[in-house]
Amino acid sequence: MAKFQKRNLGNPDEVRSVGRGRLELVEMGDAAFGRIIYQPGWRWSEDLKPTIGTDQCEIHHVGYCISGRLRVEMRDGSSMELLAGDVFEVPPGHDAWVVGDEPWVSVDWTGRRWFGKAPEAGSQRVLATILFTDLVGSTQLAARVGDLAWRERLAGYHELLARLIERHRGRQIGTTGDGILATFDSPAHAVRCALDSAGRVGELDLEQRAGLHTGEVEYAGEDVRGVAVHLAARVAAAAGAGVRHGRPAVVDAAGAGGHPELRHGRPCPRDPRVWPR
Repeated sequence: MAKFQKRNLGNPDEVRSVGRGRLELVEMGDAAFGRIIYQPGWRWSEDLKPTIGTDQCEIHHVGYCISGRLRVEMRDGSSMELLAGDVFEVPPGHDAWVVGDEPWVSVDWTGRRWFGKAPEAGSQRVLATILFTDLVGSTQLAARVGDLAWRERLAGYHELLARLIERHRGRQIGTTGDGILATFDSPAHAVRCALDSAGRVGELDLEQRAGLHTGEVEYAGEDVRGVAVHLAARVAAAAGAGVRHGRPAVVDAAGAGGHPELRHGRPCPRDPRVWPR
């Protein structure tokens, strides 16, 4: 539910060093807003790559540039310069560096909550919980409300999911028509995200189905691969409105992570949105 509130970046919840830069972060429910200040000479591949361990920045950024110049180069070689007054979106898979002698300052509302924090060490083939979501009755709803209203509602849904995925320490891989594909480092985080989103989409007059599966996946650039991904998609396709999990491990681990009401083998008595398979 929306809350009447305000926060001030002059009094942040956290100040984080990011090499030759600084991140000032405030939390507002599902959303996290960050003011980033990169000093002249800052470059992601020099200041953060040694800490993060990936070849490029794999975080999705959306924000507003206040001052300075930042050059961003994508994995495919395409690039652009972000200047004062620019509203920007930068997908995962990029390098970036400050141009000139002026610090670069921006305020971002996507992509700063975990920015600059080192992930757990390991190879690109990891154990993850995969979340697929889809909207129930989307074709009929789009026909009823019209193209313009549907596009606005779908954009609101994708924005909500992006905030919730970030809040629950997930990684959004992409959109899948009306829904999304995301991965999480634990079943508990994935279940919390699925339940939160199932409860929140009603604010947009939508119904969501979701499927979860835990297994080994391999990250390949901006994509994720593995049998576990296909199984999660099949689980989501079999679900009605709500959440369905594919393995006992999903619910068992989620219960250990703070969801004791989730039990494998019978419908959840306290939350009708969950149907164990």
